[in-house]
Order: sequence, then structure tokens, then C-alpha cells
Amino acid sequence: MDNITTLEYNTNQEPIILKEYGRNVQMLVEYLRSIPDVEKRTEQAHTLIELMKQVMPSLKEANETNQKLWDDLYIMAGFDIELKGPYPKPEPDVLTKKPERVPYTTNRIKYKHYGRNLELLVLEAIKKEDPQEREDAIIYIGKLMKSFYGSWNKEVIDDAVILENMQSISGGKLNIDLEKVREDNLFERLYKPKRKPNRENDDRDNRNRNRNRKGGQRQQRRRN
Repeated sequence: MDNITTLEYNTNQEPIILKEYGRNVQMLVEYLRSIPDVEKRTEQAHTLIELMKQVMPSLKEANETNQKLWDDLYIMAGFDIELKGPYPKPEPDVLTKKPERVPYTTNRIKYKHYGRNLELLVLEAIKKEDPQEREDAIIYIGKLMKSFYGSWNKEVIDDAVILENMQSISGGKLNIDLEKVREDNLFERLYKPKRKPNRENDDRDNRNRNRNRKGGQRQQRRRN
């Protein structure tokens, strides 16, 4: 009976501080704390960091990632460990510190299908003083607007609507002659929809090519 090993259940052990690394990593951190020499302790800490990277392969190799690993090591040690690591020991309040509130955007987009970036382009076009540069900017913005509208709505939009929307976004500061736009097709879409493959049309084209090729061969034989 004396040789029987008593099993130790996890419920009887200290809770895991960072569960993503597991109990074995936490036990290695405890072993680091027992090393009296700080140089030797730091050397072993570098080895443990590499092990932690293998335990968490989803972490990408980056400076922020490396600092997170060292911070996690300090956390698992209860901040009670001295190391000459590449990053300073974090403050204990890092565990209770609330993240800063991310402010919501307050910019109201007039036409959501055009997007905020197009509104920024309109603001830049308004600043242009040279008439030719401003007209070029209006034409480019018109092309973008028609492209964005076509991606959002499969219906064809009239150039008059595009120009009306542009004037609305710019507060009436951007304008161009509508007849000129229509005559020269200045607002032609930048991105045309890709033509879907049509198996029936492709087969018909192949049959026509074969028929023409055979007809040419027959005419050649008659000449000979």
C-alpha cells in the first residue's frame, strides 16, 4: 500500500491563471521563480517564451505579440519575478484597467451607397481653383458614383441623377453641363460588370467556327 501513488486532481491544485497556456506552462513559470540567479532565470525565460509561441501558434510574429507573451509570463508569475527581458514588467493594474472607450463615428453619410470616401473626394474637388482641374475632378467623381451605384443597384442610373446627387453632396458647389456629359458619355462607369459565361452561346460559337472551317476546306479542295 505504501507504493501506491496518490492521484492529485486538478480541483485540488492552484487555479490556472491564463488557461490558454495550460498548467504545464504555469508550472514552468513557477520553476523560473525558483532560480536564484537573474541571468540564468532570464535565459530560461527566453526559452519559455519560445515554448509559449508553440502553444499559441495563432499568434503572429510581431513586436506587439512578443511583448504580450512577456506580459503574460509576468502575469502568470503574479508579477513576483525579476527578469532582464526586452520589455519592462507591466503594472499589476493592467488586469483591472478598463479599455478606453472607442468613439463612434459621428459623420453622417448622405448617400450610403457612395460611401464616406467619395464625400471626401467631393470636398477635395471643391478646393480646386483651376477650372480644368475642377472639371476633371467632377468627371472622375461622376464615373465613381455611377460605378458605385451600379454595384449597389443593378438598374441603370441616369446621368441627371448622378449630377443631382453630386450637387447635393457638394452643397451646389460642383456642377457641369448635363448635355456635355450625355453627349461625350463623361460619366461612363469605371468598373463594368463581368460578363457571365454562357455555355449555350459558347457552344454555338464553336459550332459556327467549325462549320466555317469545314466550308473553307471544301472550297480549297474544289480549287485543287
